[in-house]
Amino acid sequence: MKFIVSSTTLLKHLSLINGVLNSSNTLPILDNFLFDVTPGKLTVCASDLETTMITYMEVESKDSGKIAVPAKLLMDTLKTFSDQPLTFTIDEKNFGIEIASDYGKYKLTGHNADEYPKIPTVESPSTFEMDASAFATGINKTIFATGNDDLRPVMSGVFCQLTDSGVIFVATDAHKLVRYRRLDVKAPNNASFILPKKPLNLLRNLLSGEVGNVKIEYNPTSAFFAHNNIQLICRLIDGKYPNYEAVIPKENPNKLTIDRLALANSIKRVSIFSNKTTYQIRLKITGNQLQVSAQDLDFSNEAIERLPCQFEGQDMEIGFNSKFLLEMLNNIDTELVNLEMSAPNRAGILLPVDNENKEEDVLMLVMPIMLNA
Repeated sequence: MKFIVSSTTLLKHLSLINGVLNSSNTLPILDNFLFDVTPGKLTVCASDLETTMITYMEVESKDSGKIAVPAKLLMDTLKTFSDQPLTFTIDEKNFGIEIASDYGKYKLTGHNADEYPKIPTVESPSTFEMDASAFATGINKTIFATGNDDLRPVMSGVFCQLTDSGVIFVATDAHKLVRYRRLDVKAPNNASFILPKKPLNLLRNLLSGEVGNVKIEYNPTSAFFAHNNIQLICRLIDGKYPNYEAVIPKENPNKLTIDRLALANSIKRVSIFSNKTTYQIRLKITGNQLQVSAQDLDFSNEAIERLPCQFEGQDMEIGFNSKFLLEMLNNIDTELVNLEMSAPNRAGILLPVDNENKEEDVLMLVMPIMLNA
């Protein structure tokens, strides 16, 4: 079996799917790419059993056949070439692979493609399409709020809710919660599923800044995504997602409006002086002034800053984890933000002010830390 392919084309395609591979696999065959050659076309697959990615490219070939190719060795070799045609010659009896370039020849040992796990399919799927860039934004705005608790796997992924009035992405780790709603995407059927973190990160890298739609197919156990010449299939997280609407406080009479960057920079500076276990900062709002403070009693460290703000409601003091607040402020794009609160022991709601994109609705919730007097 023989085919000719451009070194840069092959490297570009393999780089897009290489992120699926784990550094340590239970099945050694998963350290390989699966090459499937047909006349004029090469299909390459990478998998970790939970997530599978597939890419297609044009090649010069009259033959057909399959072989598993060592991924790291091939990637390391391709990175050293300038753009040039590479000729792959594969001995299907002993799985020997010879690569010929302008510089010379390289031999490596492949593996029997029959050992490679069967590429999964999504049986009886429901289908819809969504703008690729909007989907990537939905992941970006929520994935940082996912949990890492192995005992609560449903909270380690992003909850996707499809409705005829929009698509909603939700992530929470019980300390913070993000709900991102796209109003410009209508799903034909109401449905919901929980996508794991690894395929979400791969999709985010793949779709960011891309034009056109991503095709999405799903059933109760799996989801399939296709954009241009890349496909991703993953298992969904099994379980019931918590009722996130129930934890969002509806009555928040105390509303703080402030410059987002000024607040973020202030928190960044002041939190250096906070306790390194709780990262607690204290927000004290009186009139139109916000005082941001932190202290670490163990080391007698303390910092206080004052910022101008607009405030409606009763003067109050509330404590938050500075890391959580900073993550949220860094994932909002507007110049001003609203922090809405009801009481020092109730969650605070962070909202963008005057969002230019009228098709997106972002709500971020952060649980308070109880203040010592």
